[in-house]
Amino acid sequence: MDMPIPNILIWFIFLLPLASFVLISFFTKPILKKPRLSGYLTIGAVAGSLTLSIWTLISILRAEGHELVIPDFNWLTINGVINIQVGLVMDTLTAVMLIVVTTVSLMVQIYSQGYMHSDPGYHRYYAFMSLFTASMLGLVMVNNLLLMYVFWELVGLCSYLLIGFWFHKPEAAKAAKKAFIVTRIGDFGFLAAILLLFSQTGTLDIAQIHSLALTGAIGGTILMWAAIGIFLGAVGKSAQFPLHVWLPDAMEGPTPVSALIHAATMVAAGVFLVARMFPIFEHSPDALLIVATIGGFTAIFAASMGLVMNDIKRVLAYSTVSQLGYMMLGLGTGGVAIGIIHLFNHAFFKALLFLGAGSINHATGTFDMRRMGGLRKVMPWTYFTFLIASLSISGIWPLAGFWSKDEILVSTFDSQPVLFYLAMATVFMTAFYMFRVVFLTFGGKYRGGTSSQTDTRPHESPMVMIIPMVILSVLAICSGWFNVTGDFGHLLGHGAEHGFIEGFFGILTHPLPWISLIMAFAGILLAYAIYSKNWISATKVRKFFSPIHTMFFRKYWMDELYEDIIGEKILNKGIFARLKLFDSKLVDGAVNGVAEAVMTMGRAIRQVQTGQLQLYGIFIILGVLAIAIGLILWG
Repeated sequence: MDMPIPNILIWFIFLLPLASFVLISFFTKPILKKPRLSGYLTIGAVAGSLTLSIWTLISILRAEGHELVIPDFNWLTINGVINIQVGLVMDTLTAVMLIVVTTVSLMVQIYSQGYMHSDPGYHRYYAFMSLFTASMLGLVMVNNLLLMYVFWELVGLCSYLLIGFWFHKPEAAKAAKKAFIVTRIGDFGFLAAILLLFSQTGTLDIAQIHSLALTGAIGGTILMWAAIGIFLGAVGKSAQFPLHVWLPDAMEGPTPVSALIHAATMVAAGVFLVARMFPIFEHSPDALLIVATIGGFTAIFAASMGLVMNDIKRVLAYSTVSQLGYMMLGLGTGGVAIGIIHLFNHAFFKALLFLGAGSINHATGTFDMRRMGGLRKVMPWTYFTFLIASLSISGIWPLAGFWSKDEILVSTFDSQPVLFYLAMATVFMTAFYMFRVVFLTFGGKYRGGTSSQTDTRPHESPMVMIIPMVILSVLAICSGWFNVTGDFGHLLGHGAEHGFIEGFFGILTHPLPWISLIMAFAGILLAYAIYSKNWISATKVRKFFSPIHTMFFRKYWMDELYEDIIGEKILNKGIFARLKLFDSKLVDGAVNGVAEAVMTMGRAIRQVQTGQLQLYGIFIILGVLAIAIGLILWG
């Protein structure tokens, strides 16, 4: 790969998974009758995209300005005035996101060969996963807001299809609809921001909008509202408060889907969007403060719910929401580099955690940690990889999570002390709930799995599932090392200044990492005391903090707020119900009435069309006679 990647091959990074989707949808099962070919096509396409992504990254690092120039071509012209170009933006931010998406997706597709091998929807699953990967790759590559919005919505559509993959289950269908509706609220803000920027600049090209923002050609108020609209879109996709409620329910989809959504596609899209449009935020301090505040609050808010969940996937879901809050906090206080580096590291250890949860479910038939235990001896590979991911997300040196988490803590300490204390408390909570999972799942004695599998001995997963987990565990250890010198962050551009990185060991000369390590180890020790050694009774702790435990377990009653109060009482029974009645009776009534009148006339005329030539002849003669009489009488 010494020569730069040809421009035409860059397009194939997202065209390969797209082609895989088309082939799987229309050929492998409908025509070839070989549904098993679907998995191999997807794996081959994503592997090809990963290879091209690595080549692209190398080419970008060697290019002047660390950016490749890809010629645009005209896509759409409206009234000869509005020209929309199709093109790609290939910089270090794009290259990093391409590596994240293709690497995690490839591991998930290989893992799914074992996890989904007996599912009757195997062919459909791989079709959706190909489209999901292609949509996210297109989102990070395109250079204008209109196409970005198209791929943005495709990502949302794919998440809907995959969350509701087992649509015969009412919970899955409900979760898919919930995810689709809640994220649409955020998408409205993103669309409004696009329209606002276009009305002010006359362009949808991201680079041109950045240039106008940097030169002050766009007013400060416009920038602020555009940034808020963009961030609202990110709040929906990246499950930030108050639009976080869809993500825990999204666990109803297959576990490999959860790994891809949480690590590299759906939720990463929101963080990437803020990073891509950062020059707009950079010139709007109020918008940056909103990003940092929402992120810092979401981090501790979601972590509190992760403390008490019994479903292993829901613990990981709230962990994702919390870590996304960290990323937003990093973007709001330190810039693109700090937030994206944590996204980069998080992708690998979070994908590993979900694949580990799937492996556990494969062995026990349940996600309920109360029915697990004692799995360390019978599932050594799963235990070892899950432990590495838990240490990494807890921020233990020198694993990947440590480097990016502590960068966020330093940047927050320097600019937002209040948010710093929230983030530091989140460090303790993260370590506690992750090792609560470790000790409940792998420690102690086996507690039976599902009620239908009480006589089944748990077992290690097949190698097709283990190998991707081992690869991800290596990345969960060392992905943070890429930025030990700060060069990786510097390449990402905005906000690349670093607070304390001075080398692999020199970082420990700063007091802040020691404080965060002490907080993390304190969380691990408390989990060990309660859930491993029983030095402290979990039941007594739960009873002592009963009101707080109930509040966490009921998720602060946010679902009741949205579904019972806003959805039922306000939308279905309040003023919106009257508007609905007005719409259905008057507006729809008028439209349907006109349609019914036309249909009635059509039915009447249809009776005349009997198909009898004699009858048609009589009507022709009568018509001719009527015309003749009319001419005679009225000349």
